[in-house]
Amino acid sequence: MSIVETKTCDMARLFFLWGCLLLVSGALAQSAPAGAYISWETDNHDFGDITEGDKIEHVYKFTNSGTQPLIITNIEVTCGCTTPKGWPRDPIHPGGKGEFTVAFNSAGKAGRLTKVVRVISNATNANNQVTFTATVQEKKEKVGQ
Repeated sequence: MSIVETKTCDMARLFFLWGCLLLVSGALAQSAPAGAYISWETDNHDFGDITEGDKIEHVYKFTNSGTQPLIITNIEVTCGCTTPKGWPRDPIHPGGKGEFTVAFNSAGKAGRLTKVVRVISNATNANNQVTFTATVQEKKEKVGQ
């Protein structure tokens, strides 16, 4: 073998090893997180402008993208104006989807509001909360009342 053939062979091996390394690192990067892991479809919702006294709801959807079943034990809210409804009580297996509804009663509220809803579960990721915002406009009284 000549020096040129040896260098060409070494370069081919180097490119082959480099390609294998990229393939393996890509596969590892796409593997599921260890344990239960909540992946939100969206973790924030903006209701925009609403009128004081409106009762509104939003459905938050998620996937368990981890390797273990996800168990939601509670959903906590910051005030009585916000109510969580219908969260899954049964374990959500890896790859499974779930959802819950958050209702908000704007009676007695005014201005721009941001509310936080915490999801208590066995998920290993740090983002175990969703938020919503709304701008509550003063209710206009009808003329003649």
